[in-house]
Amino acid sequence: MPLNNCQNSKLRFKEANDQTVVASPDAQVQGGQVLRREAYVWVRRNNERRRPTPKLRIWGSHNGFSYIGVLLAVAIVGIAMTAANRYWSTIVQREREAELLFRGDQIRKAIQAYYDNPPAGQEKRYPRAIDDLLRDPRYSQTRRHLRRWYEDPLTGDIDWAIIRDAGGRIKGVHSTNTGQPLKTGDFPKAYGAFETAAAYTEWKFIYTPKGS
Repeated sequence: MPLNNCQNSKLRFKEANDQTVVASPDAQVQGGQVLRREAYVWVRRNNERRRPTPKLRIWGSHNGFSYIGVLLAVAIVGIAMTAANRYWSTIVQREREAELLFRGDQIRKAIQAYYDNPPAGQEKRYPRAIDDLLRDPRYSQTRRHLRRWYEDPLTGDIDWAIIRDAGGRIKGVHSTNTGQPLKTGDFPKAYGAFETAAAYTEWKFIYTPKGS
């Protein structure tokens, strides 16, 4: 196309905002270098104005579900552990109750043996002290009514509450633990009163002579 015919012609480029970019004839004379530069600038500006395509937060959603799943798992484990602790605590408590019944009964039987077996010519009496059950001082030879002194299985202490008669002698013992018993039935005949006990302190292992 002749140059004089091109002086009045204009090259138009449509932008995204409907504005027109016009290239001068000098741009055509210079081999289209300016034209290409203008086109490059237009494309770059158009790309800068273009907003990025929103992306679906699939992984974020999955992370949310995973977080909820972890919370549920922690809650379930916590509930299971609480139930297990209660279960084992109950088992341990019942074992301690059984041991308390055994040890208390052994002490009561030792008091009975001391009371019912005085030396010839002596009156039947309760022991003055715990040591009298471990070694009877009324005899010259060693005589034991209790092999060893037991700890209270509920407290882990050797100090039981001592029950004394009017003369201050030992006729029985009971635990110092004030907790509420789990066992409420199926006691030996000698301890039938334990069924209505509201605390372990009411489990009293007392020797009462017949006819008293």
